[in-house]
Amino acid sequence: MPFIRARGITVHYDVTGPADAPVVILANSLGTGKQMWDDQVGPLAATFRVLRYDMRGHGLTECSPPGEPGAARIETLADDVAALLDELAIERVRFVGLSIGGMVGQRFAAAYPQRVEALVLCATGSRVGSAAVWQERLATVEREGLGGIVDAVMGRWFTRATHEQRLDVIAGFSTMLLRTPAEGYIACGSAVRDADLREDDARIACRTLIVAGAADPSTPPALSAELHAAIDGSELLVLDDAAHILNVEQPTALNRALLRFLAAAVT
Repeated sequence: MPFIRARGITVHYDVTGPADAPVVILANSLGTGKQMWDDQVGPLAATFRVLRYDMRGHGLTECSPPGEPGAARIETLADDVAALLDELAIERVRFVGLSIGGMVGQRFAAAYPQRVEALVLCATGSRVGSAAVWQERLATVEREGLGGIVDAVMGRWFTRATHEQRLDVIAGFSTMLLRTPAEGYIACGSAVRDADLREDDARIACRTLIVAGAADPSTPPALSAELHAAIDGSELLVLDDAAHILNVEQPTALNRALLRFLAAAVT
């Protein structure tokens, strides 16, 4: 179970795939962990070196350095990625992120352009939700813990068909959310609340693929279309029968798109 110190926190990560292959990094969504990408690791690791990590305050990664609690910023989370890559002696990556992971990807590609060979932004936007909605959600977590929002979150993350036919997925992701430290959820939720990445998006120069779930109420296709318009030369893909956690609901379609797009990146 690999851990490493980066920017004063202990980060949980794993690496799978050929040691000499191009590196693909997978960034998790709010309230999940690196295991959310389980369906992608096998297909990707046949061609790439796949790096997964738990974002700060999620999974087994610490929330913040000792004596520095409080809200994070998307800039902080992007700098975390740079520090992790430095510690692992990885210079360049092909970045795949979902939801807040995609927001981190936008900032990382803008702030560290020399380190990004290709970018895939799943179920995300330059701004996600209103400050008022986020503040209400975070206040509920402060009062009641993650149990106060779990049912509503599952309703946004997955389609009705998944709720009816894949009870194991709903139970598993509910458990993942409930086991997320409230401190970590609030810190990273605050980062989403405060983020406006439009200026960063205008600076993104690498090849970019944007993927939306057709039935996603959190980051609907219209939000992805705005992102597509903002990032020059980007591609847009909308997956049917998928809500927010589209990599779990449509793994075959997403994996096919990832392999095509990431394999074409120029090193």
